[in-house]
Amino acid sequence: MRRRSLLPFLLLGPVLLIGAGWVFSQEQQIPEDREFTLVVPEGIMAQRRLAFPAATIVTNADLTSVARESEQTLRDDLGISGIFAMQGPEQLSVLQLTGDPARDYELYRSLGNEVLLQVDYKSEGDLIVLEGRLFDLKSGEPILGKRYRGEREAGRRIAHTFADEIIQYFSGRRGISLTSIALYSDRSGPEPNQIKEIFIMDYDGKNQRPVTAHKTISLSPAWSPSGDALAYTSFFSGTPGLYLVQLPSGSKRGIVTDGSLNVNPTFSPDGRRIAFTRSIGDGNPEIFVCDRDGGNLRQLTSSRGIDTSPAWSPNGREIAFTSSRGGSPQIYAMDAEGANLRRLTFQGSYNDGADWSPDGTKIVYSSRTGNRFDVVVVDVVTNEALALTSGPASNESPSFSPDGRRIAFARTLGNGPGRTQIFVMDAGGGNLRQLTSQGNNWAPAWSGYPPD
Repeated sequence: MRRRSLLPFLLLGPVLLIGAGWVFSQEQQIPEDREFTLVVPEGIMAQRRLAFPAATIVTNADLTSVARESEQTLRDDLGISGIFAMQGPEQLSVLQLTGDPARDYELYRSLGNEVLLQVDYKSEGDLIVLEGRLFDLKSGEPILGKRYRGEREAGRRIAHTFADEIIQYFSGRRGISLTSIALYSDRSGPEPNQIKEIFIMDYDGKNQRPVTAHKTISLSPAWSPSGDALAYTSFFSGTPGLYLVQLPSGSKRGIVTDGSLNVNPTFSPDGRRIAFTRSIGDGNPEIFVCDRDGGNLRQLTSSRGIDTSPAWSPNGREIAFTSSRGGSPQIYAMDAEGANLRRLTFQGSYNDGADWSPDGTKIVYSSRTGNRFDVVVVDVVTNEALALTSGPASNESPSFSPDGRRIAFARTLGNGPGRTQIFVMDAGGGNLRQLTSQGNNWAPAWSGYPPD
């Protein structure tokens, strides 16, 4: 058994002011005389049994809907995390609470709960305020307290921030509630395949919004490590070129636009370089690398086959890519300078679209089975492969979440409008959820963590 001792937080200790993309923190003194200990079996993340009754909402009428949306967002974030077996207002309605904390804690425990989360919403002028408290139901001691306030537009962000604090407290890993997913979609076009634009959305599929408006075909978004920009492919100038869009200003510029083909960008972990697929004239597509501004262009591969779809490893030392140099398309890896080539996949007749796990131990990719694709994960040391999807749908373009616990991918099922959508599943293949529904959507790319 592994015993984890977690440092306590002062009840309503750190006060966070959340505005337009900014979080201001005012730390208060934290007492050192309390500990809350979790006992977790080695290799297993035990679910914590969490009681989360209805939030108390005492706000002006203009902020009531904001508070309700924020509360639901918090519930969704904690549920999606998989860390908690959570009981909400409906399950807890059977309890006859007395207002006496000691007695009420006993009642919550009677339903098997270990931890209580109490949330209050208030208003301070035009600002929404969330006060959240976690209690150990066995000892009755407070174990975590936070207070946040922000403009009405920040209601969801406040909830995401608090959820990630709770998730990190119990799991030791940073939560992903504030991360985003980029994709491309044909929803903006009058007809399918005529216009495809780059979109981004929150990790849970909410707040979907366009990033480009080129009114042409734009594909293959890739996040910069700091989350300040997206590199992507666009036919804006006629032939496919690489472009960069700055977030959130929306300013765009070309990176590499000459040649007959420039596609599939991927950033180095330091954000200074971009690897991509490039072809000049009638030549085979090869892997190239350039600086973020397009300078210092260098060719890394040279083979008779097609080399494409590069993916930089988390430590920056290797680049995985797809190559047909051995006959059928397979996943290979080389060092960042193009040397020390090794083959990673040996099962499947067509493997493509590699993405590294954050710890660099695995690669997820799509592998063709008959006339469809499945998502497969391979250990980069042992080359042991495991299929994560099955069934009639075709599943492609997998992308790891920054904590390595989830994978986003594009699933195609049937024909006609809306046949391809973005889904997310656990890294082991379970808990499938659909994130998009408007138009067709492809090539999800999960962002890293936002800057602290």
